[in-house]
Amino acid sequence: MRIGILDYGAGNLASVERALCCLGAEAERITEPERIASADALVLPGVGHFSAFVDGICVTGLAPALQAAIHRGVPVLGICLGLQAMFSGSAEAPGKKGLGLFPETVCALPESVKSPHIGWNQLRRTRESALLRSVPEDAHFYFAHSYAAPAGGAAVVAVCEHGFPFSAVIEKGNLMAVQFHPEKSGVAGARVLANFLKAVR
Repeated sequence: MRIGILDYGAGNLASVERALCCLGAEAERITEPERIASADALVLPGVGHFSAFVDGICVTGLAPALQAAIHRGVPVLGICLGLQAMFSGSAEAPGKKGLGLFPETVCALPESVKSPHIGWNQLRRTRESALLRSVPEDAHFYFAHSYAAPAGGAAVVAVCEHGFPFSAVIEKGNLMAVQFHPEKSGVAGARVLANFLKAVR
């Protein structure tokens, strides 16, 4: 199984790559659009600014190939900024368009709480989830973000609370995404990645 990790110049790719390889997947960093077509599934990792993702996939030419793969039904997992990039845009980078796979706009965490939201937190499931299958209800996951997607979308399967409820896990067809970092979330995070790989098979 070949999992393509989009390398658009952001950091944190090595930890995602290692986590997938430990689960038996063949992970490959993708920097060239033509390599996307041969991947069984794609991962959109993310650490940094919303504009870094948008500009990165445009400069590298990955954006059209990524959109084509999504429309072909290739399984895609967004992680942290990768989740946010699936939306139409973000308050972090006004005027920059996201992938537009979900219509809502990502917003900043409220000023009433510490931002960025860094550390361990729990989820509240709103419906059945493929990514969270066999994951204990009281499991903790590692978060590191200052912006979040609203929790009311139809694709949301789990939310987290930090100042307000936000989307923690999204699933719609071949699209899956998590706001937390599964590669840094211990046993529970490894189960989430294993569930994604199982969905690819």
